[in-house]
Amino acid sequence: MIPVPVSTRVWLAAGVTDMRKGFDGLSALAEKVLEQDPFSGHLFVFRGRRGDLIKVIWWDGQGACLFAKRLEKGRFVWPSPADGRIVITQAQLAMLLEGIDWRAPQRTWRPLVAG
Repeated sequence: MIPVPVSTRVWLAAGVTDMRKGFDGLSALAEKVLEQDPFSGHLFVFRGRRGDLIKVIWWDGQGACLFAKRLEKGRFVWPSPADGRIVITQAQLAMLLEGIDWRAPQRTWRPLVAG
């Protein structure tokens, strides 16, 4: 997982993004589409058209980091374009990166009574 501070926010760009974009293109999208400062230290997550590739851009204080992940099977769960921009927790990002539906994760069974 990306070693980011606890106070860091994670922004998802709803809809699809041209995955040919690199540091500069994704930073510009964070600024224009998400209306956020790409140098704020927050994480900005983008998904490609096929849904099996995501890119994360993050300014760590010294420079921009670009992370990419492609699923061999399945698709990343993603909000619809009508949602615009979404803020998720770092735990939800971890689930997203694992291919888990971060919107409604399955909780483990909990006993009703002790003993």
